Amino acid sequence: MGLHSAAPAHVPTQAALARVAPGEPIAIIDIGSNSVRLVAYAGLSRAPTPLYNEKVLCGLGRNVLSTGRLHEEGMRRALQALARFRELCRTIRVGRTFVLATAAARDAENGPAFLEAAEAACGEPIQLLSGRREAELSAFGVIAGFHSPDGVVGDLGGGSLELVDVRGAAVGRGVTTPLGGLALQDLSGNSVKKARKIAADTLRKAAPQLETLRGRTFYAVGGTWRALARLQQAARNYPLRVMHGYSIDPAEELKFLDMVESVDAATLAAVESVSEARRPLLAFGAVVLEEIIRTGRPREIAISATGVREGLLYELLDPASRGLDPLLVAAGDLNRLRARCPGHGPELQDWTDAFMASLDTPETADERRLRHAACLLADVGWRTHPDYRGEQSLNLIAHGAFVGIDHPGRAYLAVSVFFRHEGVAPEKASPTLRQLAGARLFEQARLLGAALRVAFPISVAMEGVLPRTPLVVENGALVLHLPEDLRALASDRLSSRLRGLARLLGVEARIAVA
Repeated sequence: MGLHSAAPAHVPTQAALARVAPGEPIAIIDIGSNSVRLVAYAGLSRAPTPLYNEKVLCGLGRNVLSTGRLHEEGMRRALQALARFRELCRTIRVGRTFVLATAAARDAENGPAFLEAAEAACGEPIQLLSGRREAELSAFGVIAGFHSPDGVVGDLGGGSLELVDVRGAAVGRGVTTPLGGLALQDLSGNSVKKARKIAADTLRKAAPQLETLRGRTFYAVGGTWRALARLQQAARNYPLRVMHGYSIDPAEELKFLDMVESVDAATLAAVESVSEARRPLLAFGAVVLEEIIRTGRPREIAISATGVREGLLYELLDPASRGLDPLLVAAGDLNRLRARCPGHGPELQDWTDAFMASLDTPETADERRLRHAACLLADVGWRTHPDYRGEQSLNLIAHGAFVGIDHPGRAYLAVSVFFRHEGVAPEKASPTLRQLAGARLFEQARLLGAALRVAFPISVAMEGVLPRTPLVVENGALVLHLPEDLRALASDRLSSRLRGLARLLGVEARIAVA
Protein backbone atom coordinates (compact mmCIF):
# COMPACT_ATOMS: atom_id res chain seq x y z
CA MET A 1 0.00 0.00 0.00
CA GLY A 2 1.60 3.28 -1.09
CA LEU A 3 0.84 6.95 -0.76
CA HIS A 4 -1.52 6.83 -3.74
CA SER A 5 -3.64 3.88 -2.60
CA ALA A 6 -6.52 5.97 -1.20
CA ALA A 7 -9.97 5.80 -2.76
CA PRO A 8 -10.57 8.24 -5.65
CA ALA A 9 -11.57 11.71 -4.46
CA HIS A 10 -14.87 11.56 -6.36
CA VAL A 11 -16.09 8.54 -4.36
CA PRO A 12 -17.48 9.74 -1.00
CA THR A 13 -16.62 6.99 1.47
CA GLN A 14 -18.82 6.28 4.47
CA ALA A 15 -15.90 7.16 6.71
CA ALA A 16 -15.65 10.63 5.19
CA LEU A 17 -19.38 11.28 5.52
CA ALA A 18 -19.37 10.00 9.11
CA ARG A 19 -17.36 13.08 10.06
CA VAL A 20 -20.47 15.23 9.72
CA ALA A 21 -23.41 12.89 10.29
CA PRO A 22 -24.18 9.26 11.10
CA GLY A 23 -25.79 6.96 8.57
CA GLU A 24 -26.17 7.34 4.83
CA PRO A 25 -26.89 10.51 2.83
CA ILE A 26 -30.51 11.51 2.41
CA ALA A 27 -31.95 13.75 -0.33
CA ILE A 28 -35.11 15.80 -0.83
CA ILE A 29 -36.32 17.03 -4.20
CA ASP A 30 -38.93 19.77 -4.00
CA ILE A 31 -41.05 20.38 -7.13
CA GLY A 32 -42.51 23.83 -6.55
CA SER A 33 -44.55 26.20 -8.66
CA ASN A 34 -41.54 28.38 -9.40
CA SER A 35 -38.49 26.19 -8.81
CA VAL A 36 -37.33 22.58 -8.63
CA ARG A 37 -34.63 22.01 -6.03
CA LEU A 38 -32.43 19.18 -4.83
CA VAL A 39 -30.82 19.24 -1.39
CA ALA A 40 -28.71 16.24 -0.37
CA TYR A 41 -27.79 15.96 3.31
CA ALA A 42 -24.94 14.05 4.92
CA GLY A 43 -27.41 12.14 7.08
CA LEU A 44 -30.51 12.43 9.24
CA SER A 45 -29.68 14.74 12.14
CA ARG A 46 -31.21 17.41 14.37
CA ALA A 47 -28.79 19.80 12.63
CA PRO A 48 -28.61 18.35 9.10
CA THR A 49 -25.52 19.20 7.04
CA PRO A 50 -26.19 19.88 3.34
CA LEU A 51 -23.78 18.06 1.04
CA TYR A 52 -25.17 19.60 -2.13
CA ASN A 53 -27.87 22.14 -3.02
CA GLU A 54 -29.07 22.98 -6.54
CA LYS A 55 -32.10 24.91 -7.74
CA VAL A 56 -33.59 25.33 -11.22
CA LEU A 57 -36.17 28.09 -11.76
CA CYS A 58 -38.68 26.40 -14.05
CA GLY A 59 -41.88 28.44 -13.62
CA LEU A 60 -44.12 25.37 -13.68
CA GLY A 61 -47.01 27.32 -12.20
CA ARG A 62 -46.81 30.31 -14.53
CA ASN A 63 -50.38 31.25 -15.60
CA VAL A 64 -51.77 28.01 -14.16
CA LEU A 65 -54.73 29.81 -12.57
CA SER A 66 -55.76 31.47 -15.84
CA THR A 67 -55.04 28.52 -18.15
CA GLY A 68 -55.64 25.60 -15.82
CA ARG A 69 -52.48 23.94 -17.10
CA LEU A 70 -48.82 23.69 -16.15
CA HIS A 71 -46.49 25.77 -18.32
CA GLU A 72 -45.14 23.67 -21.22
CA GLU A 73 -41.60 25.06 -21.15
CA GLY A 74 -41.65 24.85 -17.36
CA MET A 75 -42.50 21.13 -17.53
CA ARG A 76 -39.68 20.51 -19.99
CA ARG A 77 -37.18 22.28 -17.77
CA ALA A 78 -38.47 20.50 -14.67
CA LEU A 79 -38.18 17.03 -16.22
CA GLN A 80 -34.68 17.84 -17.41
CA ALA A 81 -33.74 18.98 -13.89
CA LEU A 82 -35.23 15.84 -12.32
CA ALA A 83 -33.22 13.58 -14.61
CA ARG A 84 -30.07 15.48 -13.66
CA PHE A 85 -30.93 15.26 -9.94
CA ARG A 86 -31.33 11.49 -10.29
CA GLU A 87 -27.75 11.20 -11.53
CA LEU A 88 -26.45 13.55 -8.84
CA CYS A 89 -28.08 11.43 -6.12
CA ARG A 90 -26.47 8.33 -7.61
CA THR A 91 -23.07 10.05 -7.56
CA ILE A 92 -23.52 11.15 -3.94
CA ARG A 93 -24.68 7.61 -3.09
CA VAL A 94 -27.87 8.82 -1.47
CA GLY A 95 -29.59 6.13 0.56
CA ARG A 96 -33.09 7.61 0.64
CA THR A 97 -34.67 10.19 -1.67
CA PHE A 98 -37.96 11.96 -0.99
CA VAL A 99 -39.67 13.85 -3.81
CA LEU A 100 -42.35 16.41 -2.94
CA ALA A 101 -44.72 18.32 -5.23
CA THR A 102 -46.79 21.31 -4.19
CA ALA A 103 -49.35 23.86 -5.40
CA ALA A 104 -48.88 23.91 -9.18
CA ALA A 105 -49.14 20.14 -9.56
CA ARG A 106 -52.18 20.15 -7.25
CA ASP A 107 -54.11 22.75 -9.22
CA ALA A 108 -53.37 21.99 -12.88
CA GLU A 109 -55.50 19.71 -15.05
CA ASN A 110 -52.34 18.25 -16.59
CA GLY A 111 -50.77 17.84 -13.16
CA PRO A 112 -51.30 14.04 -12.98
CA ALA A 113 -49.68 13.50 -16.39
CA PHE A 114 -46.75 15.68 -15.41
CA LEU A 115 -46.27 13.81 -12.14
CA GLU A 116 -46.23 10.49 -13.99
CA ALA A 117 -43.49 11.80 -16.30
CA ALA A 118 -41.66 13.31 -13.33
CA GLU A 119 -41.60 9.99 -11.48
CA ALA A 120 -40.06 8.36 -14.54
CA ALA A 121 -37.46 11.14 -14.77
CA CYS A 122 -36.35 11.05 -11.14
CA GLY A 123 -36.89 7.34 -10.55
CA GLU A 124 -38.74 7.90 -7.27
CA PRO A 125 -42.38 8.06 -6.16
CA ILE A 126 -43.64 11.61 -5.70
CA GLN A 127 -45.64 12.80 -2.71
CA LEU A 128 -48.25 15.36 -3.80
CA LEU A 129 -48.71 17.54 -0.73
CA SER A 130 -52.06 19.01 0.18
CA GLY A 131 -52.08 22.65 1.23
CA ARG A 132 -52.60 21.67 4.85
CA ARG A 133 -49.77 19.14 4.72
CA GLU A 134 -47.48 21.73 3.14
CA ALA A 135 -48.31 24.15 5.96
CA GLU A 136 -47.56 21.47 8.56
CA LEU A 137 -44.15 20.68 7.07
CA SER A 138 -43.31 24.40 6.84
CA ALA A 139 -44.14 24.73 10.54
CA PHE A 140 -41.94 21.74 11.36
CA GLY A 141 -39.18 23.44 9.36
CA VAL A 142 -39.41 26.54 11.54
CA ILE A 143 -39.47 24.41 14.70
CA ALA A 144 -36.35 22.68 13.39
CA GLY A 145 -34.61 25.98 12.69
CA PHE A 146 -35.56 28.27 15.58
CA HIS A 147 -35.15 28.01 19.34
CA SER A 148 -38.61 27.87 20.96
CA PRO A 149 -40.48 29.63 18.13
CA ASP A 150 -43.67 31.50 18.93
CA GLY A 151 -45.69 33.06 16.15
CA VAL A 152 -47.10 32.39 12.69
CA VAL A 153 -45.23 30.70 9.85
CA GLY A 154 -45.86 31.99 6.34
CA ASP A 155 -44.45 29.92 3.46
CA LEU A 156 -44.65 31.87 0.20
CA GLY A 157 -44.16 29.74 -2.90
CA GLY A 158 -44.89 30.40 -6.52
CA GLY A 159 -48.43 29.01 -6.40
CA SER A 160 -49.60 29.43 -2.81
CA LEU A 161 -49.08 30.94 0.62
CA GLU A 162 -49.38 28.61 3.62
CA LEU A 163 -50.03 30.04 7.09
CA VAL A 164 -49.82 28.09 10.34
CA ASP A 165 -49.43 28.92 14.03
CA VAL A 166 -46.46 27.54 16.01
CA ARG A 167 -45.81 27.60 19.77
CA GLY A 168 -42.67 25.76 20.77
CA ALA A 169 -43.05 22.30 19.24
CA ALA A 170 -46.84 22.61 18.89
CA VAL A 171 -48.29 23.17 15.41
CA GLY A 172 -51.74 24.64 14.80
CA ARG A 173 -54.05 24.00 11.90
CA GLY A 174 -52.71 25.43 8.68
CA VAL A 175 -54.43 27.08 5.74
CA THR A 176 -53.36 27.54 2.14
CA THR A 177 -54.24 30.58 0.01
CA PRO A 178 -53.66 31.31 -3.72
CA LEU A 179 -51.23 34.14 -2.93
CA GLY A 180 -47.99 32.67 -4.24
CA GLY A 181 -45.91 35.04 -6.36
CA LEU A 182 -46.76 33.50 -9.74
CA ALA A 183 -50.41 32.99 -8.77
CA LEU A 184 -50.84 36.58 -7.61
CA GLN A 185 -49.14 37.88 -10.71
CA ASP A 186 -51.57 35.80 -12.79
CA LEU A 187 -54.71 36.72 -10.81
CA SER A 188 -53.91 40.44 -10.91
CA GLY A 189 -52.98 40.57 -14.58
CA ASN A 190 -49.49 41.64 -13.52
CA SER A 191 -50.92 44.71 -11.74
CA VAL A 192 -49.43 45.52 -8.34
CA LYS A 193 -52.41 47.75 -7.54
CA LYS A 194 -54.89 44.91 -8.18
CA ALA A 195 -52.61 42.50 -6.32
CA ARG A 196 -52.90 44.65 -3.17
CA LYS A 197 -56.70 44.34 -3.17
CA ILE A 198 -56.60 40.60 -3.89
CA ALA A 199 -54.12 40.03 -1.07
CA ALA A 200 -56.12 42.14 1.39
CA ASP A 201 -59.43 40.42 0.56
CA THR A 202 -57.94 36.92 0.61
CA LEU A 203 -56.10 37.33 3.91
CA ARG A 204 -59.11 38.93 5.60
CA LYS A 205 -61.36 36.02 4.65
CA ALA A 206 -59.03 33.01 4.72
CA ALA A 207 -56.32 33.64 7.29
CA PRO A 208 -57.59 33.34 10.88
CA GLN A 209 -53.98 32.68 11.95
CA LEU A 210 -53.21 36.38 11.50
CA GLU A 211 -55.63 37.20 14.32
CA THR A 212 -53.19 35.55 16.75
CA LEU A 213 -50.08 37.22 15.32
CA ARG A 214 -50.18 40.57 17.14
CA GLY A 215 -47.10 41.06 19.34
CA ARG A 216 -45.55 37.75 18.17
CA THR A 217 -43.10 36.76 15.43
CA PHE A 218 -43.92 36.23 11.78
CA TYR A 219 -41.58 33.57 10.33
CA ALA A 220 -41.11 34.31 6.62
CA VAL A 221 -40.31 31.18 4.57
CA GLY A 222 -39.67 31.11 0.83
CA GLY A 223 -37.20 32.26 -1.80
CA THR A 224 -38.96 35.50 -2.74
CA TRP A 225 -39.08 36.72 0.85
CA ARG A 226 -35.43 35.75 1.39
CA ALA A 227 -34.56 37.74 -1.75
CA LEU A 228 -36.44 40.76 -0.38
CA ALA A 229 -34.57 40.43 2.92
CA ARG A 230 -31.26 40.30 1.07
CA LEU A 231 -32.12 43.54 -0.74
CA GLN A 232 -33.25 45.15 2.50
CA GLN A 233 -29.93 44.24 4.11
CA ALA A 234 -28.09 45.90 1.23
CA ALA A 235 -30.24 49.03 1.55
CA ARG A 236 -29.33 49.44 5.23
CA ASN A 237 -25.67 48.29 4.90
CA TYR A 238 -26.31 45.44 7.30
CA PRO A 239 -23.03 43.74 8.30
CA LEU A 240 -24.06 40.06 8.31
CA ARG A 241 -25.43 38.56 5.08
CA VAL A 242 -26.66 35.33 6.71
CA MET A 243 -30.39 35.06 6.00
CA HIS A 244 -31.55 32.59 8.63
CA GLY A 245 -32.53 34.30 11.85
CA TYR A 246 -32.35 37.80 10.35
CA SER A 247 -34.87 39.90 12.25
CA ILE A 248 -36.67 42.89 10.73
CA ASP A 249 -38.68 45.63 12.42
CA PRO A 250 -42.15 45.67 10.79
CA ALA A 251 -42.37 49.47 10.64
CA GLU A 252 -39.01 49.67 8.88
CA GLU A 253 -40.00 46.84 6.57
CA LEU A 254 -43.23 48.55 5.48
CA LYS A 255 -41.26 51.50 4.12
CA PHE A 256 -38.95 49.18 2.21
CA LEU A 257 -41.80 47.08 0.82
CA ASP A 258 -43.61 50.19 -0.39
CA MET A 259 -40.48 51.19 -2.30
CA VAL A 260 -40.13 47.72 -3.86
CA GLU A 261 -43.73 47.87 -5.07
CA SER A 262 -43.32 51.29 -6.66
CA VAL A 263 -39.96 51.09 -8.47
CA ASP A 264 -38.41 48.99 -11.20
CA ALA A 265 -36.71 46.01 -9.53
CA ALA A 266 -33.62 46.57 -11.69
CA THR A 267 -32.94 49.82 -9.82
CA LEU A 268 -32.74 48.22 -6.36
CA ALA A 269 -29.37 47.99 -4.62
CA ALA A 270 -27.77 44.52 -4.83
CA VAL A 271 -30.51 43.29 -7.19
CA GLU A 272 -27.84 41.32 -9.06
CA SER A 273 -27.95 38.87 -6.14
CA VAL A 274 -31.50 37.95 -7.18
CA SER A 275 -31.98 35.76 -10.26
CA GLU A 276 -33.61 37.48 -13.23
CA ALA A 277 -36.41 34.91 -13.20
CA ARG A 278 -37.36 35.88 -9.64
CA ARG A 279 -37.13 39.67 -9.98
CA PRO A 280 -40.63 40.13 -11.49
CA LEU A 281 -42.08 38.39 -8.41
CA LEU A 282 -40.45 40.70 -5.85
CA ALA A 283 -43.24 43.28 -5.96
CA PHE A 284 -45.92 40.59 -5.50
CA GLY A 285 -44.04 39.05 -2.58
CA ALA A 286 -43.79 42.55 -1.11
CA VAL A 287 -47.54 43.08 -1.49
CA VAL A 288 -48.35 39.91 0.45
CA LEU A 289 -45.85 40.61 3.25
CA GLU A 290 -47.08 44.19 3.56
CA GLU A 291 -50.66 43.03 3.98
CA ILE A 292 -49.62 40.44 6.59
CA ILE A 293 -47.83 43.15 8.58
CA ARG A 294 -50.79 45.55 8.40
CA THR A 295 -53.33 42.88 9.28
CA GLY A 296 -51.41 40.81 11.82
CA ARG A 297 -49.22 43.51 13.45
CA PRO A 298 -46.34 41.21 14.40
CA ARG A 299 -43.60 42.23 16.83
CA GLU A 300 -40.92 41.22 14.34
CA ILE A 301 -40.34 39.41 11.07
CA ALA A 302 -37.80 36.58 11.22
CA ILE A 303 -36.42 35.23 7.98
CA SER A 304 -36.27 31.44 7.89
CA ALA A 305 -34.00 29.42 5.61
CA THR A 306 -35.68 26.24 6.89
CA GLY A 307 -39.04 25.14 5.55
CA VAL A 308 -40.76 22.13 4.00
CA ARG A 309 -37.56 20.13 3.34
CA GLU A 310 -36.14 20.60 6.82
CA GLY A 311 -39.61 20.00 8.23
CA LEU A 312 -39.72 16.58 6.60
CA LEU A 313 -36.29 15.71 8.03
CA TYR A 314 -37.45 16.86 11.47
CA GLU A 315 -40.56 14.68 11.19
CA LEU A 316 -38.39 11.64 10.34
CA LEU A 317 -36.42 12.00 13.61
CA ASP A 318 -37.27 9.99 16.70
CA PRO A 319 -38.84 12.00 19.57
CA ALA A 320 -35.61 12.15 21.57
CA SER A 321 -33.68 13.59 18.64
CA ARG A 322 -36.39 16.17 17.98
CA GLY A 323 -35.92 17.41 21.54
CA LEU A 324 -32.22 18.19 21.03
CA ASP A 325 -31.00 21.78 20.66
CA PRO A 326 -29.97 22.22 16.99
CA LEU A 327 -27.44 24.92 17.84
CA LEU A 328 -25.63 22.67 20.31
CA VAL A 329 -25.82 19.72 17.91
CA ALA A 330 -24.24 21.80 15.11
CA ALA A 331 -21.59 23.25 17.44
CA GLY A 332 -20.83 19.74 18.65
CA ASP A 333 -20.39 18.56 15.06
CA LEU A 334 -17.93 21.38 14.38
CA ASN A 335 -16.14 20.61 17.63
CA ARG A 336 -15.65 16.98 16.56
CA LEU A 337 -14.46 18.06 13.11
CA ARG A 338 -12.02 20.82 14.08
CA ALA A 339 -11.02 20.82 17.77
CA ARG A 340 -7.75 19.28 18.93
CA CYS A 341 -9.56 17.20 21.53
CA PRO A 342 -13.37 17.08 21.14
CA GLY A 343 -13.81 15.98 24.77
CA HIS A 344 -12.38 19.29 25.93
CA GLY A 345 -15.47 21.25 24.77
CA PRO A 346 -17.95 19.57 27.16
CA GLU A 347 -15.43 19.98 29.98
CA LEU A 348 -15.28 23.71 29.20
CA GLN A 349 -19.05 23.82 29.52
CA ASP A 350 -18.94 22.28 33.01
CA TRP A 351 -15.93 24.39 34.07
CA THR A 352 -17.61 27.64 33.03
CA ASP A 353 -20.91 26.45 34.58
CA ALA A 354 -19.22 26.38 37.99
CA PHE A 355 -17.55 29.74 37.37
CA MET A 356 -20.80 31.43 36.29
CA ALA A 357 -22.70 29.92 39.23
CA SER A 358 -20.24 31.56 41.62
CA LEU A 359 -21.00 35.07 40.30
CA ASP A 360 -23.61 37.42 41.70
CA THR A 361 -25.07 38.20 38.26
CA PRO A 362 -27.55 35.51 37.15
CA GLU A 363 -27.36 34.09 33.65
CA THR A 364 -30.51 33.52 31.59
CA ALA A 365 -31.26 30.09 30.12
CA ASP A 366 -30.64 31.39 26.59
CA GLU A 367 -27.34 32.99 27.61
CA ARG A 368 -26.30 29.66 29.11
CA ARG A 369 -27.02 27.75 25.88
CA LEU A 370 -25.06 30.35 23.91
CA ARG A 371 -22.13 29.99 26.32
CA HIS A 372 -22.27 26.21 25.96
CA ALA A 373 -22.17 26.56 22.17
CA ALA A 374 -19.19 28.93 22.44
CA CYS A 375 -17.34 26.39 24.58
CA LEU A 376 -17.79 23.77 21.87
CA LEU A 377 -16.50 26.24 19.26
CA ALA A 378 -13.62 27.64 21.30
CA ASP A 379 -10.88 25.61 19.59
CA VAL A 380 -12.14 25.38 15.99
CA GLY A 381 -9.45 27.79 14.72
CA TRP A 382 -6.38 26.09 16.14
CA ARG A 383 -5.00 24.96 12.77
CA THR A 384 -4.89 28.57 11.51
CA HIS A 385 -1.67 30.59 11.65
CA PRO A 386 -1.40 32.04 15.20
CA ASP A 387 -1.61 35.63 13.95
CA TYR A 388 -4.99 34.95 12.36
CA ARG A 389 -6.69 32.52 14.74
CA GLY A 390 -8.98 35.16 16.21
CA GLU A 391 -10.00 36.57 12.84
CA GLN A 392 -10.50 33.18 11.19
CA SER A 393 -12.47 31.82 14.14
CA LEU A 394 -14.69 34.90 14.11
CA ASN A 395 -15.42 34.51 10.39
CA LEU A 396 -16.03 30.78 10.61
CA ILE A 397 -18.50 31.16 13.49
CA ALA A 398 -20.27 34.36 12.39
CA HIS A 399 -20.89 32.90 8.92
CA GLY A 400 -21.46 29.28 9.96
CA ALA A 401 -24.51 27.33 8.81
CA PHE A 402 -26.09 27.31 12.27
CA VAL A 403 -29.79 27.24 13.07
CA GLY A 404 -31.51 27.78 16.39
CA ILE A 405 -29.78 31.14 16.76
CA ASP A 406 -30.49 34.77 15.91
CA HIS A 407 -27.99 37.34 14.69
CA PRO A 408 -27.14 38.81 18.13
CA GLY A 409 -26.39 35.26 19.26
CA ARG A 410 -24.11 34.72 16.26
CA ALA A 411 -22.25 37.90 17.13
CA TYR A 412 -21.82 36.73 20.74
CA LEU A 413 -20.39 33.35 19.68
CA ALA A 414 -18.00 34.89 17.18
CA VAL A 415 -16.77 37.68 19.46
CA SER A 416 -16.31 35.46 22.53
CA VAL A 417 -14.01 33.06 20.64
CA PHE A 418 -12.25 36.03 19.01
CA PHE A 419 -11.53 37.42 22.50
CA ARG A 420 -10.21 34.02 23.60
CA HIS A 421 -7.45 34.44 21.00
CA GLU A 422 -6.91 38.20 20.85
CA GLY A 423 -7.55 39.48 24.38
CA VAL A 424 -10.66 41.19 25.73
CA ALA A 425 -9.98 44.88 25.06
CA PRO A 426 -13.32 46.15 23.67
CA GLU A 427 -11.69 48.12 20.87
CA LYS A 428 -10.28 44.92 19.37
CA ALA A 429 -13.75 43.68 18.44
CA SER A 430 -15.54 44.53 15.21
CA PRO A 431 -17.75 47.59 15.89
CA THR A 432 -20.50 46.14 13.71
CA LEU A 433 -20.55 42.82 15.56
CA ARG A 434 -20.41 44.68 18.88
CA GLN A 435 -23.49 46.66 17.87
CA LEU A 436 -25.20 43.53 16.57
CA ALA A 437 -24.62 41.62 19.82
CA GLY A 438 -25.97 44.43 22.00
CA ALA A 439 -24.48 45.75 25.24
CA ARG A 440 -25.28 42.81 27.53
CA LEU A 441 -24.24 40.00 25.17
CA PHE A 442 -21.07 41.87 24.25
CA GLU A 443 -20.03 42.09 27.90
CA GLN A 444 -20.96 38.42 28.35
CA ALA A 445 -18.70 37.62 25.39
CA ARG A 446 -15.81 39.55 27.01
CA LEU A 447 -16.35 37.67 30.27
CA LEU A 448 -16.39 34.26 28.59
CA GLY A 449 -13.44 35.17 26.37
CA ALA A 450 -11.42 36.14 29.46
CA ALA A 451 -12.36 32.87 31.19
CA LEU A 452 -11.34 30.86 28.11
CA ARG A 453 -7.98 32.66 28.15
CA VAL A 454 -7.46 31.21 31.62
CA ALA A 455 -8.70 27.72 30.70
CA PHE A 456 -6.44 27.00 27.73
CA PRO A 457 -3.03 27.58 29.42
CA ILE A 458 -4.18 25.09 32.08
CA SER A 459 -5.59 22.38 29.83
CA VAL A 460 -3.78 23.05 26.51
CA ALA A 461 -7.09 22.05 24.90
CA MET A 462 -6.87 18.49 26.26
CA GLU A 463 -9.50 16.75 28.35
CA GLY A 464 -8.99 15.57 31.92
CA VAL A 465 -7.44 18.72 33.44
CA LEU A 466 -10.27 21.24 33.84
CA PRO A 467 -12.39 19.01 36.11
CA ARG A 468 -9.47 19.09 38.60
CA THR A 469 -8.86 22.87 38.40
CA PRO A 470 -12.06 24.76 39.28
CA LEU A 471 -12.27 28.52 38.84
CA VAL A 472 -14.72 30.30 41.17
CA VAL A 473 -15.37 33.58 42.90
CA GLU A 474 -15.29 32.99 46.66
CA ASN A 475 -14.89 35.32 49.63
CA GLY A 476 -14.68 38.30 47.30
CA ALA A 477 -11.80 36.95 45.20
CA LEU A 478 -11.37 35.06 41.93
CA VAL A 479 -9.64 31.82 42.85
CA LEU A 480 -8.13 29.21 40.54
CA HIS A 481 -7.69 25.95 42.43
CA LEU A 482 -4.78 23.70 41.44
CA PRO A 483 -4.13 20.28 42.99
CA GLU A 484 -0.66 19.70 44.40
CA ASP A 485 0.43 17.50 41.50
CA LEU A 486 -0.43 20.32 39.05
CA ARG A 487 1.36 23.04 41.01
CA ALA A 488 3.82 23.55 38.17
CA LEU A 489 1.02 24.89 35.94
CA ALA A 490 1.13 28.18 37.86
CA SER A 491 3.08 30.71 35.82
CA ASP A 492 3.36 34.43 35.15
CA ARG A 493 1.35 33.98 31.94
CA LEU A 494 -1.46 32.17 33.74
CA SER A 495 -1.45 34.71 36.59
CA SER A 496 -1.63 37.59 34.10
CA ARG A 497 -4.68 36.10 32.38
CA LEU A 498 -6.31 35.39 35.73
CA ARG A 499 -5.83 39.03 36.74
CA GLY A 500 -7.34 40.13 33.42
CA LEU A 501 -10.52 38.17 34.18
CA ALA A 502 -10.55 39.48 37.76
CA ARG A 503 -10.43 43.08 36.52
CA LEU A 504 -13.64 42.50 34.56
CA LEU A 505 -15.26 41.29 37.77
CA GLY A 506 -13.80 44.00 39.99
CA VAL A 507 -12.14 41.54 42.39
CA GLU A 508 -8.67 40.33 43.34
CA ALA A 509 -7.21 37.14 41.80
CA ARG A 510 -5.17 34.34 43.30
CA ILE A 511 -4.07 30.79 42.61
CA ALA A 512 -4.68 28.32 45.42
CA VAL A 513 -2.66 25.09 45.49
CA ALA A 514 -4.33 22.37 47.54
